[in-house]
Amino acid sequence: MKINAEVKKLLKKIIKELEESKANDIEILDIKNRSALADYIIIVSGTSSRHVSSIVSKILKLNKKKILSTEGLKSKDWMIVDFGDIILNVFKPEIREHYSLEKIWKNNDLKDEKFGFG
Repeated sequence: MKINAEVKKLLKKIIKELEESKANDIEILDIKNRSALADYIIIVSGTSSRHVSSIVSKILKLNKKKILSTEGLKSKDWMIVDFGDIILNVFKPEIREHYSLEKIWKNNDLKDEKFGFG
């Protein structure tokens, strides 16, 4: 369970950094029993493209060694930071509403089965 404790410690650190960056509507989804993709998905909103970029820049700066990959850094509408066990999605509000990731992952019709790739 040491690995799980490290993931939870990183999750708390990221949440604190998001709060300090004034990220809006922070949502943490526990998906470890539903997907091999990650243990947690964090979904947050920034008020504008500049705010989204600022949030992600701070996360990147403070967590360089823990990040596996990033996506969308040029778009500034939706950026993803992949920590392996944690995936952070930072959206402009209208883009977040359009994709509705919370609805997909909170779908009550899905059983608690772990889905994998391939």
